[in-house]
Amino acid sequence: MAQISSGNGLSQDVAPCPRAVGREEALRMETEALAKLQKEKKHTLPASTSSSSSSSISSAVKPLSGAPQRVASASRPERDLIVFPESEAKKRAEQDRFRDIDVEKLTNEELEKLLLDDSFGHPPCWGGNLSASYPGSQVFSPSLPIHAGGGPWTPSSSALQTPTPTRQETLVFPPAAPFPKPPCSFQNGFAAGMAPFRAPDSLFLGLPGQQPFMAFPPMQPASPMVFQQPPAVNPEMAKLFDKIASTSEYLRNGRSASTDLESVSTKSLSPKPPASEVPSISRFEWLDLDPLSKCKADCEDAPCATDGAAPVESGPAGDPWDAVLLDESEGGASGSPPAEERGHTQPRRASTGAAVTRSHSPNVRATSSPDGQNRQGNGKVSSKSSFLQGMEAQDEEVVAFCGDVATLRSKFPHDDVVTNPGYVLSPVIPQRDMNGDRGSSVKVSIEIPSSQEPVTFTCDVSSPVELLIMQALCWVHDDLNQVNIGSYILKVCGQEEALQNKHSLGSHEYVQDCRKWEAEIKLQLLSQGTILRDLARTAEDDSAPIILEKYLCHMERPFKETVSRHCLGEYLEGYHNQVSACLQNENTQYKTVDVVIQSVKNICCVLDEVETLAITEAVKRVKRSVNLPRTKAPEGCGKSSSGSTNGCVSPVEESLAGLTAALHSLATLYLRSFCPAVSQRAERRPTDGRSSKEASGTTDHLQFTLFSVHGIPNSWVSSYEKYYLMCALTHNGRNLFKPVQSKKVGTYKSFFYHIKWDELINFPIAVALLPLESMLSLSLYGILNQNTTNSPDSNKQRKGPELLGRVSVPLFDFRRVLAQGTKLLPLWPPLPGPPGRRKTQAKRIILQVDFPSPALDVLPEEDPQRVAKLCGRASTFGLTRADRQLLWDSRHHCRTYEGSLPKVLASAPSWDWGSMAEIHALLLHWRPLSPVSALELLDSKFADTEVRGVAVTWIEGSSDDELAHYLPQLVQALKFECHLKSALVMFLLSRAQGNINIAHHLYWLLRDAVQDPCFGARYESVLGALLCVSGAGLRAELEKQTRLVQLLGELAEKVRQASGSTRQAVLQEGLDRAQCFFHKHTCRLPLSPSLVAKELNIKACSFFNSNAVPLKIALTNADPLGEEINVMFKVGEDLRQDMLALQMIRIMDRIWLQEGLDLRIVNFKCISTGKDQGMVELVPASDTLRKIQVEYGVTGSFKDKPLAEWLRKYNPAEEEYEKASENFIYSCAGCCVATYVLGICDRHNDNIMLRSTGHMFHIDFGKFLGHAQMFGTFKRDRAPFVLTSDMAYVINGGERPTSRFQLFVDLCSQAYNMIRKHSGLFLNLLSLMTSSGLPELTGAQDLKYVYEALQPQVTDAEATISFTRLIESSLGSVATKFNFFIHNLAQLRFSGLPSNEEAILSFSPKTYSLKQDGRIRDASIFTFQKRYNPEKHYTYVVRVLREGQSEAQFVFRTFDEFQELHNKLSILFPLWKLPGFPNKMVLGRTHIKDVAAKRKVELNSYLHSLMRSSTEVAQCDLVYTFFHPIARDDKTEGFEGIPKPPEVMPVSPTSGRVEGEVKLSVSYRNSTLFIMVMHIKDLVADDGADPNPYVKTYLLPDPHKTSKRKTKISRKTRNPTFNEMLVYSGYSKETLHQRELQLSVLSAESLRENCYLGGVTLGLQDFDLSKETVGWYKLTAVPYF
Repeated sequence: MAQISSGNGLSQDVAPCPRAVGREEALRMETEALAKLQKEKKHTLPASTSSSSSSSISSAVKPLSGAPQRVASASRPERDLIVFPESEAKKRAEQDRFRDIDVEKLTNEELEKLLLDDSFGHPPCWGGNLSASYPGSQVFSPSLPIHAGGGPWTPSSSALQTPTPTRQETLVFPPAAPFPKPPCSFQNGFAAGMAPFRAPDSLFLGLPGQQPFMAFPPMQPASPMVFQQPPAVNPEMAKLFDKIASTSEYLRNGRSASTDLESVSTKSLSPKPPASEVPSISRFEWLDLDPLSKCKADCEDAPCATDGAAPVESGPAGDPWDAVLLDESEGGASGSPPAEERGHTQPRRASTGAAVTRSHSPNVRATSSPDGQNRQGNGKVSSKSSFLQGMEAQDEEVVAFCGDVATLRSKFPHDDVVTNPGYVLSPVIPQRDMNGDRGSSVKVSIEIPSSQEPVTFTCDVSSPVELLIMQALCWVHDDLNQVNIGSYILKVCGQEEALQNKHSLGSHEYVQDCRKWEAEIKLQLLSQGTILRDLARTAEDDSAPIILEKYLCHMERPFKETVSRHCLGEYLEGYHNQVSACLQNENTQYKTVDVVIQSVKNICCVLDEVETLAITEAVKRVKRSVNLPRTKAPEGCGKSSSGSTNGCVSPVEESLAGLTAALHSLATLYLRSFCPAVSQRAERRPTDGRSSKEASGTTDHLQFTLFSVHGIPNSWVSSYEKYYLMCALTHNGRNLFKPVQSKKVGTYKSFFYHIKWDELINFPIAVALLPLESMLSLSLYGILNQNTTNSPDSNKQRKGPELLGRVSVPLFDFRRVLAQGTKLLPLWPPLPGPPGRRKTQAKRIILQVDFPSPALDVLPEEDPQRVAKLCGRASTFGLTRADRQLLWDSRHHCRTYEGSLPKVLASAPSWDWGSMAEIHALLLHWRPLSPVSALELLDSKFADTEVRGVAVTWIEGSSDDELAHYLPQLVQALKFECHLKSALVMFLLSRAQGNINIAHHLYWLLRDAVQDPCFGARYESVLGALLCVSGAGLRAELEKQTRLVQLLGELAEKVRQASGSTRQAVLQEGLDRAQCFFHKHTCRLPLSPSLVAKELNIKACSFFNSNAVPLKIALTNADPLGEEINVMFKVGEDLRQDMLALQMIRIMDRIWLQEGLDLRIVNFKCISTGKDQGMVELVPASDTLRKIQVEYGVTGSFKDKPLAEWLRKYNPAEEEYEKASENFIYSCAGCCVATYVLGICDRHNDNIMLRSTGHMFHIDFGKFLGHAQMFGTFKRDRAPFVLTSDMAYVINGGERPTSRFQLFVDLCSQAYNMIRKHSGLFLNLLSLMTSSGLPELTGAQDLKYVYEALQPQVTDAEATISFTRLIESSLGSVATKFNFFIHNLAQLRFSGLPSNEEAILSFSPKTYSLKQDGRIRDASIFTFQKRYNPEKHYTYVVRVLREGQSEAQFVFRTFDEFQELHNKLSILFPLWKLPGFPNKMVLGRTHIKDVAAKRKVELNSYLHSLMRSSTEVAQCDLVYTFFHPIARDDKTEGFEGIPKPPEVMPVSPTSGRVEGEVKLSVSYRNSTLFIMVMHIKDLVADDGADPNPYVKTYLLPDPHKTSKRKTKISRKTRNPTFNEMLVYSGYSKETLHQRELQLSVLSAESLRENCYLGGVTLGLQDFDLSKETVGWYKLTAVPYF
């Protein structure tokens, strides 16, 4: 007979079953078995209770749903559910033995002896199984055929093994959704009326080598079940089990568990699925000891009533015996909970069948998640792991921060339309009324819903928006007195944004862009009730709990997350079950202890391999305790924690209790350090009775213990032989004391490899002297192992210690309490590239530092000219120690200088506790700074919380639109906050609540910053808070944007990785998938919340042939009145640097506009959406300079006319071309200044673009701050900025310099000086970004470039002179053109004819075909004409005859255009023989009549041969595009010659006439007269040639000619620009008032005497020397020296 363990302590003989038992048969057998148990109970219980018990049980036995009703009858043989052939005599003897027991007369000793007897197995009246539960599963006995509980289960090994197994059959079921498992009255878990339950697969309970004797068909998905309340236990059974409960020996040894040692095996720690909530059970329901009839762990009680009584809430007892013990502690008289526990539900862990003593089942206060569930699921945490939800396991700072966020949100109610409009407000840029802007009129078109046609009218740009609304309402309302003007808004057509009613029309950025592009201003009139307010917050949003992790489920983090709060609870459940199994049998503990230790190791492994000293020592004690005998408990102790009364204490039990406490402490510490908080209650953790004391009253030195580094990579063990830590105390980025180095140690191993110091570090500095924001910086270094064979030993010896990681932690927490207790600090690994841009998540390496426990609460109670000069500096950059000392000594005097506060605070000699009163007093009495000046106080050098709080208060004065320009810096400034709870965080969240545009951009900035390995956790918390305070509508939009970015990112990466031939197919397939996204909903773009797309225009989508292979994405505007949206999506490149450069240019443009200077800057949007990916706005109607220049061949970059002719092609009318040229002059000036100040490098002709309207702009800012692109050892960027001869050709309007170039120089100088006035702003903004991880902005050396480029210490005149020299240097640089040429050669692999969508001829904007224009019968040269625009040249009149047209057409083409046609035909038809083209090279002058006549004959022959060549050539699109009339042909229809403009011949001075004007700047300071010669225009020479002018000056009277000064010579120009300063020192004002300034202009001649061109004499008494005077002065023929 085979043996099978029943799980209840008995071994029964089992005969092999001849057949498998089906489901119906099993159900019938089950009913009969229950009836048998009922009958046996009648014999064992007194007669008075027998009938009641029988009736209660029989009433509960009802037929199962869907199965025939079965009633047990006496005629039917009694059979158990699984039949075990046993002798009837043995059964009868056991029943008689139990029937004779008199419970009342049994003593404790007799009861214990009876329970410990092996023959006292499983009384029929109990029907239970007390075996230990398997972690993550239910416990089964052989008498239980199926699982009816909550979710998948794995059978316990104790129930499925034989004493000597040869093979173990393991049943593994995949996870599934949890099923409800409420308490039942039957052992099998079924209640009356329950639906039949089927297993997912056939379930076999069999023996090795035998046929299975029981099977069930597959389980179907369970439907909701309704469970009945189980019957109450009768008093006799309760009395019996009260006796059992008081028996400590029974509890300790757990004889109801499996008695076979072999049945205990290593159990999996995989978390079990959570169970659903079930009704509460009565306090005696645990008496049904079958674990399957009880709630699973993690169930939460719900109130239930019995017999009309009030609901009774269960206590926090964790196992079946806890209920009795808890009842005894409460007096046993009443089952009601304490008063303070009523009214809310306590988490409860129901029995799983394990006899867990209270010594290792502590009752810890439980704290549930605010929303009733944690982030990982809906499962609850059992009482054994309820401490994981308590305040002890949470970061108090995060909890307090959540409370502050909730308070902040309450200040912005959802029904306030001012702060919650629900739509995007159009940004406003205030503009100074200069350049005649006041009175300027614009044309406005307003769509009105009730009108079929838009209302169009002209209004002044300074008109308020409300006036436009009134004017539009006049068309639909007769009486405006009955209309509420404020209830209407003007929406921008094509964008989901509205103008702000209180601002002027011209102040809106949209209107300014329309004026810049000369586009029509299209608006739509809507009422507040009809505009889409889908982004508005709702009442539900205002009442939702603040859970930072709630909306961050899919956020990518820099470190690999190994465990969550919920999963850790499941792991601990498994550990407790292992401990229960270990304590149930002392004879097997020497083996089961190893299982427990392995469980501890597994938990430490998921906790990033952190193993505290307490864990290590506890494990050692557990191993030693196995062989120790029991010891007597100390006298005076009535009971042990487990309820024992015999006075003996098990060493294993004691050691396991210590191990459990150490494990709980580790879990609490880990969760507090790395896992998100789940409660908003800012409760203070118990202080264990410690008293606090003022830091100012202590002389203690700062000390702490460096314990160890956990989770080190295996590669470190072999690569490094020693490790040490450098400990530094810093404040404001400076060391407070000399860094302290730890001892050098190696690696150790217990559970895992780790580096252990256990060394006390002492800083000989009193805690009282530490600033409140002091930071402890720890850096880990490794000394390379010299014996490593990876590289030669010589190399290893030369290499010093390597930095392996670092971390900084504030010494005082957010409550101003000195750090105490154990801290787990994640080391930030040093990265070879920019931090935070890794492709894979890193394993967290943790440094354990132990601080002393006592808490310390910190409670805070010259030279005037030199000072003025220091206060006027742009920033603190470059201040010497002497400068700082002078500023601090003169701090009270510095109050009169605006913006000097940051410099004074940066000069403070100390920030210790004693100095803070003086520093804070300065803040209190200082005049408030402007918002942009206050930004400097958020830098890392100002760590004081009070200083930063005052700075935020001053920044609050900025408008939302102004604040949006500085958001990237404010997000970076969060790194410098000492704590999460700060004024800056609250300020950003408050502004985000009131402005959708700020919330939108803040979301993407925070999402990108989460990747930072150092501060990612802080950014994650702020991002979670932002999503919590945002409405559900905005959150939904942001989620859609995130999903769209994910789709585009995956597509772009696939296209980039694909080969060139398959890229188009890969793109098409990916676009089809992305289109499915738009089939479900529209989506706002990350670039701007006002851009809404409804679908992809797949036909217009493509990719660019560059290294990164970015995608061109075309999207259909959701607004039918809007235009198509075109963006570029790029992967593989970090776009954060592009964002920063574009932000700086946008701020420059804002400054220029506010000063009244419009440089026509093209501002396009760019945003980084993740690691090395982002989206860029595409500017329409623009081409790169390379594409324009290569139309003239690969050497086109050396030619002067390509840009001018390209602009003329798109602007054929003269006034259009002049406007485009003007746009080019202004925008080119802005680009020169911006790129120079920012040090933009890698400026090849593919990184500069030109719009058809003449606006030039730069793209791709991968190199800036002077980090030049290298070509080997050759520095490609040699000029200060890009200014080439073809640009100068457009500026001058030809080859010769004109006054337009002087305008260009003046614009550059003016723009440069305006930016210099704001040098501090740009230095501060860039300084705040030094910690962002940008590879080319890392520290002071990068800021030094900007400081030197801005020259904040020089005057405007000096800066003008300096920038003029830069213009000359750039214009004369051949390196720029050579760089363009090299790039053209590198891009030859992409050359060829343009695509069909592009123009195939440089002078024709479109492509035309035979089908469009009609077949050409003949083409010939009719004549030629001389032209003078812009330079003298000849054009040829081509006569074109087409089929179906009676009259010929005349088109005008130049010789260069004929040559372009021939060159492209040669490319298109390389194997065809084309007609020979005339030679371009001629001897002598080219543009003369004889050459033109000769070429006419040659071109005519060429056309004759071309039109009679093969059909493929003669009728191709290239030929028909060439002959298609363009705008200039229509304007000069026919062949009338354009007369030559009259030439103004220069007049010689000998004829008595002198022409020209000179521009001078006259100023006086420090006894010095400054004469700056700026420009001269319209000079004439005696021979009519271009002179070589220079300027000479004297101060008259000057008989000895000692006052002679002169400028350099400007070659071959009538309009020279000098911008040179002529200086006269040592003259008083009185002396100068008696002098005259004589200025003469001469032309330097090499073979003859210099020629006099004119002069001017100015009396200095007419000048106000107290200020600068700038003006033009007419040259005359005055006598000169």
